[in-house]
Amino acid sequence: MTKPMPREVGRLVTLGIVAVALATGVWAAEAPEDLAQAAAEAWLATADRGDAAATWEQAAKSFQAAVTKEQWQQALAGVRAPLGTVSSRKLLSRQFTDKLPGAPEGKYVVLQYETVFEHKTGVTETVVPMFDADGVWRVSGYFVR
Repeated sequence: MTKPMPREVGRLVTLGIVAVALATGVWAAEAPEDLAQAAAEAWLATADRGDAAATWEQAAKSFQAAVTKEQWQQALAGVRAPLGTVSSRKLLSRQFTDKLPGAPEGKYVVLQYETVFEHKTGVTETVVPMFDADGVWRVSGYFVR
């Protein structure tokens, strides 16, 4: 048996790394839930800064069609201002679905967070990103209770 040449060793190491990466899913595409959660949390960070106009601009097309920017700014301020600033937020659940009551068929992820605000604890925020027509996850619904 002959010893591998340095170039051959490099190829073997590279092939080994590729094989391990494929076997462990390192190069696998991100799950829809992960992408939707990242979009939701970026959107929530914008809401936390009090920039309601930007949250509307970042929202799904169906969201924008349902409510004007001015209506959304008033609604979000009405809900969030009395609560104060966010102290903490913890993901409680996330669920992928292609059907939501009262919503068109599509790809959605329903995320629920337990959020502690400056003036109120035990708040549940529900954020619903959808896979928009242009292939981007955007928030299509936001509910606080």
